[in-house]
Amino acid sequence: MFAGYETLITTIALGAILAYSFHVVLMAGQLSLGQAGFASLAAYVATLVVPTEPLFGSLSPVIIGLPVGAAVGAAAAFLVGMPVLRLRGVFLAIGTIAFSEMVRVFMNNAEWTNGALGLRVEKWVTFDFAWIVVAVLAYLFWRLGPSRTGRAFAAVREDELAASSMGVNVVRTRMLSFTASGAIAGVYGVMFAYFYGRITPATFDFGLTVDGLITAVLGGYLVFFGPILGSGFLTAVPEIQDAVGLEAGWIHPLVTGVLLLAVILFLPGGLSTIFSRFRRVPAAPDPDYAPLDGLDPLPDKGTEIAKLHGIGKAYGAVQAVRGVDLEIRSGEVLGVIGPNGAGKTTLVNMISGLEAPTSGEGEVLGVRLGATGGAHRFAQAGVSRTFQHSKLFDRLTVLDNVLVGTHAVSKSTYLRRLLWLPSARRDERRALALAWAQLERVGLADRANLRPGALSYGDQRRLEIARALASHPTLLILDEPAAGMNHVEAAELAGLIRSLAEDGITVLFIEHNVKMVLEACTRLVVLNFGEVIAEGEPSEVAADPAVVEAYLGTEDIEDGEVEHV
Repeated sequence: MFAGYETLITTIALGAILAYSFHVVLMAGQLSLGQAGFASLAAYVATLVVPTEPLFGSLSPVIIGLPVGAAVGAAAAFLVGMPVLRLRGVFLAIGTIAFSEMVRVFMNNAEWTNGALGLRVEKWVTFDFAWIVVAVLAYLFWRLGPSRTGRAFAAVREDELAASSMGVNVVRTRMLSFTASGAIAGVYGVMFAYFYGRITPATFDFGLTVDGLITAVLGGYLVFFGPILGSGFLTAVPEIQDAVGLEAGWIHPLVTGVLLLAVILFLPGGLSTIFSRFRRVPAAPDPDYAPLDGLDPLPDKGTEIAKLHGIGKAYGAVQAVRGVDLEIRSGEVLGVIGPNGAGKTTLVNMISGLEAPTSGEGEVLGVRLGATGGAHRFAQAGVSRTFQHSKLFDRLTVLDNVLVGTHAVSKSTYLRRLLWLPSARRDERRALALAWAQLERVGLADRANLRPGALSYGDQRRLEIARALASHPTLLILDEPAAGMNHVEAAELAGLIRSLAEDGITVLFIEHNVKMVLEACTRLVVLNFGEVIAEGEPSEVAADPAVVEAYLGTEDIEDGEVEHV
């Protein structure tokens, strides 16, 4: 059926394998361009272990080289990743390009690689073998997408800060993605060597990196078959050009460039985005399914869950928070108010692990403030939060946003999904039930298939609360949750906060809507210039002269008149 086209179709397969090495890092929002270096190392090392004769009669010896190549690529990526993954964006790209150039120069001058002349090997890779490898990779990414690990990749890509606050270990996720990219690039290097029968240092140059990146971007990284689609499309362009008799050398790069530009402008997620729009939203579980089954119970009401002593935060000479003593007990609704610049957000950033204090000490749910590990440790302990400016995952659906929130209370399912184990389906069903329950709680269940950008601002705030609730938090931190809401929406939000406290969730929230604060909270803390100036019952605190002065200025009472300066 494919007589005369086997080389072409095998080339498509090899292009897809290379593109998958970019696909996995793009899934996690990283621009890594070191794949040529990983492929080169793997290809040359594989020549040392691949036999020169078929195995067991006709079995390709490359099956020995593939795991070796994957291991070499993964090990190199891990070692390179330890320093370069501290970088972001274009700086990461430059760092990984430098690594590839170092590998190329080394291979060009090493004796065992035969220098610039390269090595000749047997052509063991066939049409069937290449597409088996592609099918395996496609299956791995197909099962990755809806898993807990796949959602972590997507969350890190969209917003690392929000992902960390949902319990995702950003450093580990980025390293996992980078190492997987190295492993796949290593597989490509071995496949390339044993398909063309020769490798030289020049084979794995920057042009190879560009080809792989263009293929991955064109095909798209939001759907598992994007690399195959991109490789097929780009490989078909010169064939179509030959078929119509256009032999000018400039036509191929021109057409490729125009297609890439069109995709970036009109289909930012690649060609596969067209297919992603048809993905069905998972149905809600049966009403009698209990999403909280198996989760740890919340602490008894009145239990101390956080204690701060003399906590302070300085940014150089600016003291944002100073000497704050605070206790938080289970089941209470604690309001934190104060004028702009009072240090409210800085305080909750320290409580949620986003920032380390520069003075004092404290502990939240057993995690010491300033402890190594980052915000995800606090999230895993039971702290969840929203942000002053919404940090939603814009390219994920409403339901997928909330599913990310279940990360801290879910089990990893990817390996079990690969084996189709029933326990993986059970755990994913529990996470799905928990996500649906929170969407229903905030009134967004009928918009589960929309993107956050299609929601009103008030609904976006509610979506962020639903995502935070999906982690089954002990302490829920809301940073100005009523911002942008009208008085009706704010009243509904106050009712939701009170209902959360009735369910045993401790709520700490910052808000400028004083009426809402007085309606919702059971205790009030007022900050001014980074210091606590009042604390206690809401009605008493609201009447405190120091609080009135902080909000309205000094009072000069004369002849029964109050002048606010």
